[in-house]
Parts: sequence; structure tokens; C-alpha cells
Amino acid sequence: MNRYPLWKYLVVAVALLVGLIYTLPNFFGESPAVQISSAKSTVRITPDMMERVGGILDRANLSYTGLQYDEIGPVGTVRARFPDTDVQLQARDVLEQALNPDPNDPSYVVALNLLPASPEWLSALNAKPMYLGLDLRGGVHFLLQVDMEGALSSRYDTLVSDVRTTLRNANITAESIERSGNGVEIVAGSQDQAGRINDVLRSQLPELQVAPAPATDGAVLVASLTPQAMRSIQENALRQNISTLYNRINELGVAEPVIQQQGSDRIVVQLPGVQDVARAKEILGRTATLQVRLVDDSPQAQDALLSGRVPFGLERYEDANGQPLLLRRQVVLTGENLQDAQAGFDENQQPAVHLTLDAKGSRIFRDVTRDNIGNRMAILLFERDVGEVVTAPVIRSEIGGGRVQISGSMNTTEANNIALLLRAGSLAAPMEIIEERTVGPSLGAENIQQGFNATLWGFIAVAIFMISYYALMGLFSVMGLLFNLLLLFALLSILQATLTLPGLAAVALTLGMAIDANVLINERIREELKAGRSPHQAIAEGFDRAWGTIVDSNLTSLIAGVALLAFGSGPVRGFAVVHCLGILTSLFSAVIGVRAITNLWYGRKRKLTKISIG
Repeated sequence: MNRYPLWKYLVVAVALLVGLIYTLPNFFGESPAVQISSAKSTVRITPDMMERVGGILDRANLSYTGLQYDEIGPVGTVRARFPDTDVQLQARDVLEQALNPDPNDPSYVVALNLLPASPEWLSALNAKPMYLGLDLRGGVHFLLQVDMEGALSSRYDTLVSDVRTTLRNANITAESIERSGNGVEIVAGSQDQAGRINDVLRSQLPELQVAPAPATDGAVLVASLTPQAMRSIQENALRQNISTLYNRINELGVAEPVIQQQGSDRIVVQLPGVQDVARAKEILGRTATLQVRLVDDSPQAQDALLSGRVPFGLERYEDANGQPLLLRRQVVLTGENLQDAQAGFDENQQPAVHLTLDAKGSRIFRDVTRDNIGNRMAILLFERDVGEVVTAPVIRSEIGGGRVQISGSMNTTEANNIALLLRAGSLAAPMEIIEERTVGPSLGAENIQQGFNATLWGFIAVAIFMISYYALMGLFSVMGLLFNLLLLFALLSILQATLTLPGLAAVALTLGMAIDANVLINERIREELKAGRSPHQAIAEGFDRAWGTIVDSNLTSLIAGVALLAFGSGPVRGFAVVHCLGILTSLFSAVIGVRAITNLWYGRKRKLTKISIG
């Protein structure tokens, strides 16, 4: 009656073993490390960098405990582990000097970091410690202000080109179309022509509102964005900036960074475990901006280039091979029009980059390529207001449908690199850091210690009560509680969830909720014994009949936890994750785990006359 089949014992044993293995990494702590990542979008880090870093450290007589290469960001990263923080700081300085001989133009980011110190055999099993939040691990907190006026200004720059193209397609000629403050000023030849322009713009560009300029005879129009269009541009800029920040912060190797919107124009960034605040600020401040411009290869432009002059309306850049180019100042497309970039092959099976544009970008690109067949088009990435030409292909034909192919003198690796750079994203609007807060690792360690003490003393109090009140069955319940904690921490580690201070509170709450199930079981067994059942029958009936009540009580708590998980944010979600996982592990450990222990102890006795249940 009270004997499990062998497979059930094996399930419990396997769960116990898995729980032990995946909980262990949390007890080994972290080792200091230095991380090398790219400081420029055009610089890619490959596994060969490990040999270079190792050689620099060997020449400086600095001991390191390991080197590893990871594809964390779009350009990879190399990490070197060290035995202590003193060697870590020395290595950072040595690597900085060796890799960045010109401090004003660094090619690499050399940042301090912390890496798990788990043994190799645990790492081989993919057993990793759970992530710790900012309040437990320490780190930096930034509040960034998004320049919404900058987003609107960039949109108005492209609107000038949109208005020109729209009027040209409608066979309407305007005397001039220029940017004027927060609007586009259109000078028509007459009032009748102004009326035609008004009708065309209202139908073709619904995001614009057109009105006569003040103090004019009606032949001058001013087109400006509607309030709805401005809100949409600002919301899209905020979303794109958040996505871009995720791509860039990955270069710091931060586990579970928190990047979320606050209000209508601010972004909160939390980087747990980051020691080097200056490097973190540098990464945040160097997000790239993508632009597409036309190249001027006319004889006049080339003569001016040879003489060292830059004609009005043009800018001088260099391509990837160092050859000078003259680009028009007018921006054809920006990163906000790019949806995706993938490496592939063209119709001749040569490496190429395939771009996917949004609806608006598709229309602009179709018109520009149709009018500039045979000319070159440059794709630029701007960082710290310095632009670099990624590629400058020749336009062979009109390109419509929103799918653009870039091909030419590139190999497969270069095609992948260009796709990664373009996919890494651009800022739709400038940002600045308006608040910076650092949480020291000592404060995080203090929070962990206090949370551990709270959980420990709570466990001891529950154990004393259960053993004194329920005797041996109480001891089985305490063993099930230990099993529950083991499974909970293992699940958090396997899922790579982030444990925060509210999460620690949820662990303490889980202790009380988990023992409640065993109290129900033990009381039910007592009732069955009082009703005259034999000890074996009382154990079986106690577990079986308490099951329905346990499921009902835990299900209602689980519903509340899922609601917190779905609608909460920040600390609330951290609490909800641990709470929900704790309920699931409690059900397994209290009903399956404790019964397996009880069956092992009492099930082997055929003639059971007494149960130690207080």
C-alpha cells in the first residue's frame, strides 16, 4: 500500500541529483576578469584575439587563470580571468595601453567584469549560477533622457526629400522647398499652384498638415507634422533606442541588463555586476546612427577632390579601402527605415547583404534608385559624430519592394560583418545621461547576507516547530522543505532567472507556504488514525485526501503570482518569478518527495503498529 514502484523512486532521485548539480554553481562565487570588446562598429573581434591578449599578459608577467571567446555582441568579445582584483586592475591598464596606443581614438573597450568561478566540470554540464539583480550584486543605474526634438528634427530633414519627390511625381514644380524650423517651407508660383500643392500633400503625405505661411499672399505654404504623427515618431524613436541599447550593452557582457522605458521620454538602464562605470558610460554614449547618402562622382566633384577642396553641399569621407569620397549632405534614409539586414549571395553566387526596409523606406529607395542609376550610394555609420563609410555600391537598376541587395568587392566574412553592423541598430534620437547611481558590491553582499539569514532563521524556526509537533513525520517534512529549496534554486539557475531582493523575500515566503502542505497531510493522517484506520491506511488516506486541498490552496496563490508576473514590472516581477516557481516545487516536494521518504521508512514494515506523528 505504501510502497512506490521503482520508477517513482528513480524520478525523485534524479530530481534530487539535478537539483544538487545545478544549485552548486551558486556557492563558488565569482572571479575578477577583464573583458575586451570592440570600440568601433568596423572593428570585429575574432578568436585570434585570445592569443594576442595572452601574449600581452605573458610579456607583462601577469598571471591569468583562463581566456575565453564569446559571441555576446555583434562583434564578439574576449575575457581573461585573474586570481585577484589587484592583478585584474594591473591587467586592465596593460591591455589598455597595448590595444589602444592612441587614447583619443580607441579601437577596443577594455572593461572590468566578474565571471562565475564554477569548476570546469560544472561548466561542461552547462550548470551556471543564477543571475543576481542590482540590489544584490551591485552595479550601475543610469537614467537617460531621449532628445525628442532631435527625433523630430531628423524626420523634418527627410520630409524635405519626401515633399520634393511627391510633387515631382505629381508634375508640380515649386520655386523652392526648404527646411524652415519645425516645418517645410514651399514657395509656389501662384495661389492656384499653392492650392494644387496643398491637395497633393494632404492626399499623399497624410502625416503632414499644410497651411499658408503668415504674412504672405498665400503662395507660400508651410507643411508640419500633425500631433498624431509627432507622437508616433517619438514613440518609435524610444522603442528603437531601447532595442539599440540592448545590442550595445551586450558588448559589456552584462548578465540580464534591465532596460525599460520610464515616462514618455526617458530610459532606465541597470547593469548588475559592472565595476567599470566609465566604460559603461562610454558604451551607452557611442551608439551608432545609420545614414544612406548619394556619392557625387561627377567630373567637377572629382576635380575639386584632387585639388583638396570640398564643394558646397558635399562632405568628404573615406571608404573601407581608404579611398576619398564626396557625399551629398542630403540624407536619403536613416536607420529608422531599416527593418533587417542579412548576409547572403547575389544571382552570381557572390557574397551580398540583403536589406529589408519599411513601407516608407521602400518608397523613398525606389524613387532614389530610379533617378540615380549608374551612381553610387553610400551607407554610413556615425559614432561620436564621426562617420565611417561601410560600403558604397553602384546603383544598377530601380529597386522596389523594400528588399535591397548590396554586393560588390566583399567576401563572405565582410558580408556577415556589414549585416551585423547594420542590424546592430542606430539611434533614432540622441540621448544623454541625466542620472547616475552606483550600488557597491559591499552593499549587495550585505543584502545577500541579510536575506540568507532571514531564510536560515525562518527555516530553523519552522524545523523546530515541525519536529517538536509532528515528531518523525515532522522530520520528513523538514527534509522535504530542504528538497524544495534545492529544486527552487536549481530551477532559477537553469532558467538563468534574475534573483533580486524581493525575490529573496519570495524565497522566505515559499518556506511558509511549502510547509503548509505538510501540515495538511500530517493533520489528515492524524484524523485517519483517530477514525480507527490502520497506520498504513492512515498514511495512504492522509496523502491522497489532502491532495485536493493542497492543489486548491496553491492554485489560488499561483493565479495571483501569474497576475503579478503578467502585469507587474521591475521588483514586482522579480518577486512573482520566485513565487510561482516556489509553488511548483512545493507541490512536487511536499507530495511526491515527502511521500517517497515516508514510504521508504514505513513501507518496508508489513505489520506497522504505530506512526511517530506526535
